[in-house]
Amino acid sequence: MNKSYFLELADYNIWANEITQKWLKAITTAQWSAPIVSSFGNIEATALHIAAAETIWLERLLQVKSPVWLSYQTNPNRDETLRIWSDASLNIKSFIQDMDENNLQTNLNFRRRNGEENSMKIYQILAHVFNHSTYHRGQILTMLRQLGFNEVSGTDMLLFFQSRDKRV
Repeated sequence: MNKSYFLELADYNIWANEITQKWLKAITTAQWSAPIVSSFGNIEATALHIAAAETIWLERLLQVKSPVWLSYQTNPNRDETLRIWSDASLNIKSFIQDMDENNLQTNLNFRRRNGEENSMKIYQILAHVFNHSTYHRGQILTMLRQLGFNEVSGTDMLLFFQSRDKRV
C-alpha cells in the first residue's frame, strides 16, 4: 500500500459522493425522509451516517482529542448534511496528501462510539473509510430506486477510471 493508492481512492470517493449528492439534491423532501427498510430508516439517516463516519474518522486521523459522532438527533438539514459529507471527503484527501507515506503503517489508537479502545494501522482505517462509504452509497442508490427516483447512473470505480482517463 502506498500514498498514491489512497489518493486515488480518495479521488474516487469524492467523485462518487458528488454523483450521489447530486441525486440527493434532486429528490423531494418526502423522498429524503420516506421510511425504507434498510440499514437505516431512510435516505436522510443513511446520508447522515456516511457524513458522520467520514467526519469522525477524519477527526481520529487528525488526533482530535474528543471526536464527535454526528447524530440524527442533531437534526442537520439536507444541505448541511451534504456539506458536512463533502467537507469530510475533501479533508480526508487533504490528510492523505499532507501525510508522510511511512505513516500508513503507523498504528492509531482511538475509541469507538461505545467507548471501546481500539487500534488500527492508518492504511487499514483509510481502506475501511472508503469501503464503508461505497457500501452505504449503494444502499442509497437502491433506496432511491425504491422511491421511484430512477435518474441514477453508476458510481462503480470502473466508471471513475474511465471518466478520469477521458479527461487526461
